[in-house]
Amino acid sequence: MFRLVKYLKPYLLLILISIGLLFGQAMADLALPNHMSEIVNIGIQQGGVENAVPQAIRASEMDKLVIFMSAENKTTVLTDYTLIDSNSVDYQNYLKKYPVLANEPVYVLNQIDIIKIQKLAPITGKAILVVSMLEQAVKDPAKAALLGQSSGFDISKLPAGMDVFALLSKLPADQISKMTASVNEKFSAMSSSMIAQSAAAPIKAEYEALGMDAGKIQTAYILRLGGWMLLLTLLSATATIIVGFLSARTAAGVSRDLRRAVFGKVESFSKAEFEKFSTASLITRSTNDVTQIQMVIIMIIRMVFYAPIIGVGAIIRAVHKSPSMTWIIALAVALLLVLIVMVFSVSLPKFKRIQSLIDRLNLVTRESLSGMMVIRAFNTQAFEAERFDKANKDLTANNLFVSRVMVVMMPMMMLLMNGLSVLIIWVGAHQVAASALQVGDMMAFMQYAMQVVFSFLMLSLMFIILPRAVVSGGRIADVLAIEPTIVDPKEPKQFDTKTNGLVEFRNVSFRYPDAEENVLCGINFTAKPGETTAIIGSTGSGKSTVVNLIPRFFDVTEGAIFVDGVDIREVNQSDLREKIGYIPQKGMLFSGTIESNLRYADEGASLESLNKAVEIAQANEFISTKENGLQSEISQGGVNVSGGQKQRLAIARALVKQPPIYIFDDCLSALDFKTDSALRHALKKETGKSAMIIVTQRVSTIKTAEQIVVLDEGEIVGKGTHRELMKNCETYREIALSQLSKEELA
Repeated sequence: MFRLVKYLKPYLLLILISIGLLFGQAMADLALPNHMSEIVNIGIQQGGVENAVPQAIRASEMDKLVIFMSAENKTTVLTDYTLIDSNSVDYQNYLKKYPVLANEPVYVLNQIDIIKIQKLAPITGKAILVVSMLEQAVKDPAKAALLGQSSGFDISKLPAGMDVFALLSKLPADQISKMTASVNEKFSAMSSSMIAQSAAAPIKAEYEALGMDAGKIQTAYILRLGGWMLLLTLLSATATIIVGFLSARTAAGVSRDLRRAVFGKVESFSKAEFEKFSTASLITRSTNDVTQIQMVIIMIIRMVFYAPIIGVGAIIRAVHKSPSMTWIIALAVALLLVLIVMVFSVSLPKFKRIQSLIDRLNLVTRESLSGMMVIRAFNTQAFEAERFDKANKDLTANNLFVSRVMVVMMPMMMLLMNGLSVLIIWVGAHQVAASALQVGDMMAFMQYAMQVVFSFLMLSLMFIILPRAVVSGGRIADVLAIEPTIVDPKEPKQFDTKTNGLVEFRNVSFRYPDAEENVLCGINFTAKPGETTAIIGSTGSGKSTVVNLIPRFFDVTEGAIFVDGVDIREVNQSDLREKIGYIPQKGMLFSGTIESNLRYADEGASLESLNKAVEIAQANEFISTKENGLQSEISQGGVNVSGGQKQRLAIARALVKQPPIYIFDDCLSALDFKTDSALRHALKKETGKSAMIIVTQRVSTIKTAEQIVVLDEGEIVGKGTHRELMKNCETYREIALSQLSKEELA
């Protein structure tokens, strides 16, 4: 997998943009639970009162508050407030906002930053709570007695109608401090948010006393935060869409590049390299394996990059909300990891086996479809169906096993998450009852815990799916890592222009890769332009191997092959093959039309050249019977034409190229003797200046050849004309007599 990382380099910018967008999306997603908790805590429970610092307060109420402040705190508070009365410059504007200003002065909070707000909040908040407790104690004897026990100041013993705060203002400062300290002990365990929540009700009552619309304050706060949440959601959704597009573009681009690289590499393979991979495996590697890489790239960009950001961010915010409940997240993550390890250990071997099973299924399917006629001829449909069924069932069983593991995992995950929610609610409810935690914070903690679990779940799914992609990546990398044994020289030579089509074998020997013995030994002959050189021999004598060496489908083991005086290993393969018209033993046609197959040799060939090639190849007879002529459709592999028609079209295709060297690799075997004879006469007439190298088993085909090379077990046992070989070569004479009578051979 890591061997394919270089294919991500062109898309590095898209990946970096995606990571940046994912970071923004994570920040938006992490902010939503916090805003939700603020709506619950402040918007609903506190009526929109954000902190324990009132925006405005009546002068009479401020006088009560400062009683319970130290001289330093009193100075700090009064410095940050401005007293507004009828003599103030903006009196009329303030009167509209605070109607009570008509009756008494009002202290209005100055424009101060959040740091000063945080400094003032505990001072004003605690003072507001003390005043609130005293006011409640005046109205409720039970609360008065309770306050007296804790502070030593029993309000119930005061004369009826006496102003408690007027009395307190006249008490010595040390006595007030002592009483305030004893009451403040009740607030010492309360966090700043709990103090704000407790002070919200008195502050809201004060706003109503000022003539402000408390309901409007609450609604405005909820709408403002709700708007922010909506905006964050839209930003998150936009980031998700853009990241999805960029990840898909990156994955599709990498997949395209991989397919192109694999196809290009396979195109450079010689026959030796093709023997290392089956055709079915190469198809699977170019399609299914690349698709696995594409899926994983999308998931890595969208999930693996996102999961750590959201996971770490959620943990930090959860700890900030409630440090005492973080053990719950640790417990959930530990249980999740145990579940993931179990699933991973069970499913990993199966994931690794899937690709090889797909290879096997493709191989069986391809063989069955391509050999359907043979299968029917031998009545082995049942055997082939059973073979396909076994490959299909093996793949199905493997996929079903993996699916069952995943099906079991999802209910376990849901049980874990629901159990986590119940545990957070149970523990959080006790903390809410003890005034150690706000309801909104508990709800936010729950959401952050879910985000942590989901981040680990996303990573776990990647670790389950990644092994299959790693296997696919390794299979693709194995193809790309193959170094072709046949390569172009660094400084290629050019062919000699004085000769055109001269082929020389000089002491050539050849051994297949990993073979122990040579299949060709000491091959020496020359094929001259304007002459026909025939190669004949028994089956397995090495005839096709000889001609496969000329276009460098294989490279010689010893000796050298020269074309126009140049060693073929010293020129570019494209230049060499440009001089050769190759007709293989099995005529291969491509899906399209007859014309498109002929133009495969020369895209710019004229219609006249095509018709002439068809005429020489004796293919005009059957083409003229077709309704569309050269525009007639050819099915994949040429299955809608006969073997002889396929071979004649393959010959015509080579003739369109008009090369100086023609190689006929036993391609006349499907032709009848009449067509064979007519074809050879036409070839001799129209291609008289080219070198003709014909591999055949028919003696009648090569009787008139200027040179016949006889092979036996990889060695030349005879070389000359038909008449010479009949006299001097026992092997050739045996082959000839087995095919023709003495009269025909005369």
